[in-house]
Amino acid sequence: MALTARAGLLALAGVLVVALAWPSATGVLVVSGLVVALALLDVALAPSVRRLALARSGDASVRLGEPAVVRLAMRNDGDRTVRGALRDAWPPSAGAAAQRHRLRVPPGEVRTVEAHLRPTRRGDRYAARTTVRALGPLGLAGRQGSHDVPWRLRVLPPFASRRHLPAALARLREVDGSTAVNVRGQGTEFDALRDWVEGDDVRSIDWRATARRREVVVRTWRPERDRHVLLVLDTSRTAAGRVGDAPRLDAALDAALLLAALAARAGDRVDLLAFDRRVRADVRGETGAALLPALVQAMAPLEAELVEADWRALSAAVLARARRRSLVVLLTGLDPAPVQEGLLPVLGGLAARHQLLVAAVADPRVEELAAARGDAASVYGAAAAERARLDRARTSALLRRRGVEVLDAPPERLPPALVDRYLDLKAAGRL
Repeated sequence: MALTARAGLLALAGVLVVALAWPSATGVLVVSGLVVALALLDVALAPSVRRLALARSGDASVRLGEPAVVRLAMRNDGDRTVRGALRDAWPPSAGAAAQRHRLRVPPGEVRTVEAHLRPTRRGDRYAARTTVRALGPLGLAGRQGSHDVPWRLRVLPPFASRRHLPAALARLREVDGSTAVNVRGQGTEFDALRDWVEGDDVRSIDWRATARRREVVVRTWRPERDRHVLLVLDTSRTAAGRVGDAPRLDAALDAALLLAALAARAGDRVDLLAFDRRVRADVRGETGAALLPALVQAMAPLEAELVEADWRALSAAVLARARRRSLVVLLTGLDPAPVQEGLLPVLGGLAARHQLLVAAVADPRVEELAAARGDAASVYGAAAAERARLDRARTSALLRRRGVEVLDAPPERLPPALVDRYLDLKAAGRL
């Protein structure tokens, strides 16, 4: 049973009647009984909400920050018109514009309401219970019931760094085609012969071709295609730290998507592994146009877990997935304790077999604090920030001494810096 505002107004009118015309206990009982009787009669005449059949349709996925529409269709299988209100509940992070709707569904007909959503968080957003209130003919009271109408809206990573892709592709064309390297390195293949020009490395001279043509000829090499790039996302507690308004994990996802898009265009194979103490996401064998959709679908539900990473298990998982020499991009933090106690002991096996690149999300707030000198509190903050910077620099130096490439950049700079480092390695023949 559900009462309406009209029932409250009727009760208020009854109070005035008792106070002005019938100020006695009998008046109170009679007026109260009349109000209750009318409300009960209205409930008895109200149609059953159980005779409504509800179903959803609409968008099943959307990028973070973009609008989505989910429709709720109601079919009245009863013999009376259902008139009243409906509450289509969604979690706050789904960004529903309105959750309450007026309702009027004649017998045998279908009515549809729309939920206009603009999610504010990545991941899966599930519709909550739908509550229907069917009023009686007097509008004083009615019947109320809830329906479970499941729907999942998957909120995908926004991939804001895709604006850097045209510039990265232009540089890729330069590395891959227009400017072939002269000196062969690991991860390069023979491209063509051309005449020697001043400045060419003498090690690139092809002496047999020079003897045949009686002119000095050099070999050129281009980066090999079909290399293997393994993106490893650390989803342990270090990824939960917030930088600005978002966790570090979101910045790592954005950088990984940009690198995957570029590496796929370069002809390399890209796999994804998300890991803390167990595998959270695993994408293997996807190529071409299917790669990015597979990656964003796997990344969408990822959340940082408040646990320490199992680096030995992670190393074993990487070695199991990368049988031949690969570029292993580990997106993690540079906090001294996790790196020195967890990552460094297992680096030997990884760095010996693969080219390892550690990419970390730096907090620009640390740079701001380090530059502050306004008062005593600012000086103490600057000292703490400087200590944090020195710790990260020391950790980076330890990794570099083990043969690991290290990249430490704030969220907005990490994606382009990561693809630049990838292209540098590719141009140098180190993949």
